[in-house]
Amino acid sequence: MNSARNRRRYPRHTAQFSAKYIAKEGMYRDLVKDIGPGGVFVCTRRKMVQGRIINLQIPILVFDKRLSLMGTVVRCDAVGFAVMFDKLIDEKIFNAADWGLTCAEDSLDSEDLKN
Repeated sequence: MNSARNRRRYPRHTAQFSAKYIAKEGMYRDLVKDIGPGGVFVCTRRKMVQGRIINLQIPILVFDKRLSLMGTVVRCDAVGFAVMFDKLIDEKIFNAADWGLTCAEDSLDSEDLKN
């Protein structure tokens, strides 16, 4: 069995912060579950179409700015959707940004995100 973690080229970091994103349907704000140089998982009950192009705006608290990233929805399920970024995020940003990230051996499950 090939899990999503094994298919990723780049490591993910467990996260829990709000991010804004813009898709064809409108502008939304939802919770990020994990993030890495190549992509992100957004927790939402909102249905997102696989293949949809979105612009994701991620807060970088240390720099008091937002990182604006373009990406494609590559997977959708009942708790959210995964986005693959068009361009990689420099891994150094994970060291500089104060997100309280940890390596995502196991990501948060949907029950953790309700609290």
